[in-house]
Amino acid sequence: MRHAALSVVLALLAGAVMAPVKAQEGFDWPLPDWMPRPPVPEDNPMSAAKVDLGRHLFYDARLSGDGTVACASCHDPARAFTDGRERAVGIHGTVGNLNAPSLANVAYLPVNAWANPHMTSLEFQALVPLFGEAPDEMGATGQEMRIFATLAADPYYGTAFAAAFPDWPGPDLFTATRALAAFQRSLMSFDSPYDRFKYGGDLDALSDAAKRGEQLFFDHRFECYHCHQGVLFTDNFQREGSPWVETGFHNTGLYAEYPASAPGRIEITGDPADAGLFRTPSLRNVAVTAPYMHDGSIPDLRGVLAHYARGGREGHANQDGMIVGFQATEAEIDDIIAFLNSLTDQTFLTNPAHADPWPGDHPARINRADP
Repeated sequence: MRHAALSVVLALLAGAVMAPVKAQEGFDWPLPDWMPRPPVPEDNPMSAAKVDLGRHLFYDARLSGDGTVACASCHDPARAFTDGRERAVGIHGTVGNLNAPSLANVAYLPVNAWANPHMTSLEFQALVPLFGEAPDEMGATGQEMRIFATLAADPYYGTAFAAAFPDWPGPDLFTATRALAAFQRSLMSFDSPYDRFKYGGDLDALSDAAKRGEQLFFDHRFECYHCHQGVLFTDNFQREGSPWVETGFHNTGLYAEYPASAPGRIEITGDPADAGLFRTPSLRNVAVTAPYMHDGSIPDLRGVLAHYARGGREGHANQDGMIVGFQATEAEIDDIIAFLNSLTDQTFLTNPAHADPWPGDHPARINRADP
C-alpha cells in the first residue's frame, strides 16, 4: 500500500518536477532591484493566496502522523529557518541523519537536499519530511486521508484552498505540496549589512573588521570563495530565464570514512567518486545557523575555520582539492568571522510575513514541537 500511495503522489507531482519555468506576473516578489527573480514551475505560479496558505501549512503540526511535528519544528525563522540542533528531530523524538538546512533563498537552489542531486523541485522535496521513513520525520505515511479530512474541516482551510487553487480547491497532496513550495519560494533574504554595503552603496554598513574579513574571504590563501561564491555564497544557483543551473557538491574532509547513515551523494548515485560529497550551503545568515556541516558536527564558525585551516579533519580520497589548509593569525580569523556576521539579515529573521500565523491555542499549534 505504501508503494502504491507513493506512486500516486509521484504522478500528482510529476508536473512540478518536469515542468518548464516561465516569468511570473501578478506576484510582488520581496526582492531588491539588483536581484533577479527565481524560477517558478509553470504549473505552480506564485500568488499571495498560495503563499499565505503555504505559511499556514508550514506551521501546522496536523500534517504529521500524531499532530506534533510541522515543517516549522525543524525550521525556525529566527534561525534563518534552521533549528539549532546537530541533526533534525522528527516524530516520536526520532533523531535524523542530517542537519536541518536554512530555507533562506531556497527558491534559487537547483538542488533541495544535502546529497540527492535529483531533488530539484520544492514540490517534490516536501514528500521527504512528510513520508520519509529512514528516519521518520513527520510520519504521515498511511495517514493521508485522515490528515486532509482534518484540514478540510478547519474554517481557514475551507476558504484558503479554494482561493489559492480555484481549479483544484480541496486539500490534498497536489495542493498542499504546491502551497508549501510557494511559501518557501517567498523566503527572500537580501538586506544584510553586506548587501547594503556591496549593492546599496552604504560604505558605513560594514565595520572595518568586516571589510578586512571580506578581503581575506576572497583571498587565494583561504580559498573560501571557490565554493561559497556569487550572490548566495554557494556554488548552487539558478534564476528565472537562465539557460543553465549551477550545482556544487564537495567532500570537505570531515571523515576518513563517511558513516552509512550519511554517506553523501554516493547513496543516490552508487558512484564511489561521490562518497562524502554534499551540497555547498549558502553562507547568508550563517552566523545564526549553527551548528555547521551536513551533520552538525562543528559547533561554531571558529571551529569551521579551524577545520579548513587544518586541511580537513581526517582526510578522504575524495576530499576537495581546494581544502589544503592555511595559516592565519587570530586577528585574521576574527576579521573573517566579522565578515560572516555581516551576512546576517535581521529583517529576514524577524519578518512578520514569515511568522507563525496560528493562535497559541489552535489545534495546528497547541501540540507542536518547536526547536
